[in-house]
Amino acid sequence: MQLHHALHLQPREVIAFVGGGGKTTAMFQLANELASTQRVLTTTTTRIFAAQIQHSPAYVAFDSTRQTLAEILPQLNQAIDQHGQVLLIGQINQASGKAFGVAPEVIDALALTGQFDTILNEADGSRMRPFKAPADHEPVIPTCTTLVILVVGLEILGQPLTVETVHRAELVSQLSHTPLGAPVTIETVAAVLTHPLGGLKGVPSGARVMPLLNKFKTLMLNPNPTLGVLSPSDVGGIKGGRLTAPLLRHPQINTVLLAELQQHESPVYERHGRIAAIILAAGGSSRFGSPKQLARWGDKTFLEQAIETALTAGVTQVVVVLGAEVAQCQELLRKYEVQIVINPAWAEGQSTSMQAGLKALADNVSAAMFMLVDLPQITPAVLQAVIQRYQQTGAPLVWPEFEGKRGNPVLFDRALFADLMAVQGDTGGRPVLQAHQAQAERVPVTEAGILYDIDHANQLVSVSVFQQNKESANNCGLLTS
Repeated sequence: MQLHHALHLQPREVIAFVGGGGKTTAMFQLANELASTQRVLTTTTTRIFAAQIQHSPAYVAFDSTRQTLAEILPQLNQAIDQHGQVLLIGQINQASGKAFGVAPEVIDALALTGQFDTILNEADGSRMRPFKAPADHEPVIPTCTTLVILVVGLEILGQPLTVETVHRAELVSQLSHTPLGAPVTIETVAAVLTHPLGGLKGVPSGARVMPLLNKFKTLMLNPNPTLGVLSPSDVGGIKGGRLTAPLLRHPQINTVLLAELQQHESPVYERHGRIAAIILAAGGSSRFGSPKQLARWGDKTFLEQAIETALTAGVTQVVVVLGAEVAQCQELLRKYEVQIVINPAWAEGQSTSMQAGLKALADNVSAAMFMLVDLPQITPAVLQAVIQRYQQTGAPLVWPEFEGKRGNPVLFDRALFADLMAVQGDTGGRPVLQAHQAQAERVPVTEAGILYDIDHANQLVSVSVFQQNKESANNCGLLTS
């Protein structure tokens, strides 16, 4: 993924980059991606090396003691008209080889002009270390900032916590309770990034916070004492989740990016967020002849099967929407850590249950998969494959396919939730799916069960025979999937 795609940027973003291990690279990578379609201003509220200034095709030096913003705006606009982007800095100190930053109030004022689509600001320094804790005077984040990106270089994992490897190692030790000299772990990193005196320091109210873990590919290809040996086959798998899970435990962190910023074409490997499963189990089962939610599937009910599939797949939140047969279903659900939602309007159509489930989701959920209770053959592996594709692409829609036919469950990114809330009738999310299908990611699977819901009781007999025959064939080595 390109960085701007993974960030899910909003109009008129003001983005602050803090931390270490690739801040400057990330800022100019994002500027280069956006410059062909947007007017981009890059700047800094700290100091920047003269060599780093060359990453921008043009820059303007602002001396606030002699100039006004009105005087430099024409220069900024001229550079953007020519290049799509421009870097605004303070005066260059020839002796140190660094340029001063601009005051945060200057960035606030420039944002109010409305002349820039996106403003990118490097808000602290790290002395070229991959990991750091902020000093008393930093970060310097303007109040207009809408997104704070916390950058860490993953090469720090497994390294000893010392002043040679970490900027302000003593403070990192205090914030994370990691002894000096001990290996830096992902828990160390998460503790600092989510601490109010660490990564969350100075974040304006209402601003989103997104960690960016750089050098993911480098980490994958090298042995690591804290994570084990990583390999390219681990992309999108367990290793990525192990890196992001400690960060996503904090409610203020909604998304974590795993990237290799030196890989400019597609620097983001994975985009991790909280995924919910919404199990639609409110129907009256008129064609089935008895409560379908309570029908048997092996030693479980349909409802239990769906819940255990979702929980085994490792989703963050499971919401079960009930309507008919509430009392019996609630009794079954006592043993599960799920959220129960009662939909009194279930008879008005599946859209009402879908929307009841959406309303129950936590605000920090990134996407939701809708599971139908009458597809008991869906396995955790299918859910995990759908989630993995979402993490690797950031697509607004992801669904599994068997032999080219779309199946369930379908994953919807939060960006489509408003559209889902506008659907009416007994159609579920199909109108939204059809409207955005050109943007969808398809995941080929070898499990035909994603296609077949069970509407009639006599279907259970044929499915049971099929399962028995399949098990027998597998025991004989005739089937491989």
